[in-house]
This record gives sequence, structure tokens and C-alpha cells, in this order.
Amino acid sequence: MSRRQTTDNRQQKSDVVSLVACCLLLLVWPLSAVAVETSLHGFVQGNYSMNTTEDNPDGKDFKWSEERAQVKLEATADQFSLFIKGDAFHDNIDKHSIMELREGYADYTSEKWDARIGRQVVTWGVGDLLFINDVFPKDFAAFFSGRPMEYLKNGVDGAKVGLYPGFASFEFIAVPYFEPNKYPDPSRFRMFDPMASITNRETQDPYRDFHKAEKALRVYRDVAGFDASLYYYHGFSRQPSVLPDNPVAPTRLTLFYPELSVYGASVQGRALDGVLSFETGYYDSRQDRHGTDPMIPNSQTRYLIGYQRQLWEDFTVGAQYYGEHMQDHSAYVQNLPSGFPREKRLHQLASVRLTQFMIHQTLRLSFFAFYGLSDRDYLLNPEVKYNLTDSVWIALGGNVFGGGKPWGQFGQFANNDNVYAQARYEF
Repeated sequence: MSRRQTTDNRQQKSDVVSLVACCLLLLVWPLSAVAVETSLHGFVQGNYSMNTTEDNPDGKDFKWSEERAQVKLEATADQFSLFIKGDAFHDNIDKHSIMELREGYADYTSEKWDARIGRQVVTWGVGDLLFINDVFPKDFAAFFSGRPMEYLKNGVDGAKVGLYPGFASFEFIAVPYFEPNKYPDPSRFRMFDPMASITNRETQDPYRDFHKAEKALRVYRDVAGFDASLYYYHGFSRQPSVLPDNPVAPTRLTLFYPELSVYGASVQGRALDGVLSFETGYYDSRQDRHGTDPMIPNSQTRYLIGYQRQLWEDFTVGAQYYGEHMQDHSAYVQNLPSGFPREKRLHQLASVRLTQFMIHQTLRLSFFAFYGLSDRDYLLNPEVKYNLTDSVWIALGGNVFGGGKPWGQFGQFANNDNVYAQARYEF
């Protein structure tokens, strides 16, 4: 069974469990409530992305091709609420249809604390498509293939408790079921793989029980007009590492998720006639604190600074600088196997976002770009979005990769340029 099939099967089983739990919550909704307020919304959507340079490795022309319907149900009774967001879609490339629970949770809210249990999307940090303390699962395949931005974030099955004693606010999250990031499928994207000849691979999840549940804490408050936060995470890297069965002549690879802790902080607020942001985090690689295992990422210090400003009416510009500083770089270099590309001690990246609204804000012209200051590679994402009515919108855009080395962050995708079209009717 392929790695993708294993991930899809695991996700579908998790979706079924979460969906059943949400249905049970709906059935046992407090009968004593005087009134239950409900709302039902959703959309139907078409999303298509076609190659402009080369075919996929599997010989097909499309990166993405689907029709999708989503339904969102909200129900509120006094201090309790229930939210369910589910998708049903047909993948025209792999010729299959899937039902997917995007979110499904129950809330309890009081004056001094609240709680949420179920599948939920968590967003931490202040970066624009740069994630330091937002350690929760992402779908980078969706981002690179031109899907709507909301599909970059995936939900986690867990519990969140918020405490508000007055001097600060606290948010604690426990996640008993690990979900990794999703990366581009090798059948749809041409990517660098130093061990491409080894096809015998298996994936080892870190856990599927409460014993090693991920734990995360955010403490935040206003400081001199700035939103300030401290973060802590104890869990696992969502990007897999590779363990060969034989370091000299490997025949089988095991993909696993190393233990990771993150300690971070962020501040964001108005300054210099715009919005200034700063975020940092220390990535503690608990399984390789001395940096001697080249198969496990070394500990790192990550940081970013961002600035956003409206230069004239309906036109906004934003820019970011991002850096990753590897600890114990000399030990990493000394133990790196022959034939593997060597990472730099300092990896630097810059981004820019330009947004212009026109025609009473029904037309949005946007441009986003990453540029690797270390590897000299790039990702360009222009997009035009037009609201035909209050319920219907269409979008056209593209993803252009290139530059740098063939194993770089964006350079490895140089043969995956694509144009995409999105159309959605909301109800």
C-alpha cells in the first residue's frame, strides 16, 4: 500500500469517528434549553489547476481537478454551541469521491473560561504564510496546486481550554491523535528526492493514543498597545524524517516524525503608519540535541519581522523577512552522508504581498511572492478574484516556481508551474 493510500485511509477513518461523535453530540443536545438557534450555510465549488511547463510524473496534465460541496451547521443554546463543517468532493484525476469532515466541535463558554472539544483549526502566530509558532498541520499540496487559501490549514482532533483571569489570557490545547503536514504527491509534482531509487517505504506514526498527546500553550495580553503572546509546544515534527535500514546500501526507508518542542513569542501592533509584526521560536529537536544525526533536523532558532501598510485607498503592501539559524551546524556537516545536499547554517527568505481592490471592492488583484535569499529561488502567485454577485465569485491565478538549486525549497518545483481557476456559489 502506498504512503498516500495509507494517509487517505487513516484520514477517512478519523473523519468517520469525528463525524459520529458530532452526530452524538447533536442527539444529546440539552433538551432543557428554551431555544436552540441554528444556521446552515455552505457552497458548491469547482477547482482546476493545469500544468504550464511539463506533465505530471504520472503523465497527466492537471495538478488538481475537482467539484466540491461544503455544508456548515451551527447550533447555539445558552452557553453551549455546536459547529460542523463537512465536505463532499469528486477528484477527477484519481477518479474517486470522498466525504471529509473539515471541522466538528462542541463549545462551552462562560465569563472566565471556555472549552472546545472535537476537530478544530488552530491558528497561532503573526506570519503571512510563514509559520513559526503555528505548529498545527498544514496542507502544502493544496497551496502549491492553486486551491482556495482556507484549505492550507487542516484541523486537529483535540481539546482546547481558554482561561481569562484578567492579567492575561491562557489557551491550552491537547491533541491525542497526531496529524502530519500534507506535502505534494510525487505522482503530481516533480520534486527532488535523494533516495528516489528506493521505493520500499513505510510510514511510522509517533502515536495514536493519549500517552504521548501533543500539548500546546499560548499566553497573551496587550502590552503598550501591542498584541503580545508567549508559546509552548511539546510534540512532534509534522515533517517526516527518513531512516534507512542500512546507511551504506539502503533497501528500505522508514518515514518517521521526530520529537520536537517549540518555545516562542510574538508581538504585533500599529507602528510607523502601518502594522509591525515580530515572531521568534526555538525548535528543540529532542532526539538530536547534539546535531550528530543527519536524518533528524538539528535544533533551530527561527524568527521573522513583517510590516504592512495601506499606501492609498484599497491598496495594501506587506513585506516579511524570515530566518532559520541551525544549531550545531559543524556536527551536521561532519555527519552528512555523501551525495546529500548540504543545508546552510543560516537560511533566509523574504516575501511581499500586494493587494488592490477595485470596482467597489468586488474585484481583487493580488500578488504574493517568496524569494529565497539563501538559495536564490522563488515562488510567484498572482491572482484575480471577482465577485459576480454576493453569492458567486470566480478566481484565476497561477503558481510560478524557479531559480536556485534543484533541491532548494522552491527551486525543486521549477517544472511544476501551473495556472488555476476557482468558481464558487455560496448559500
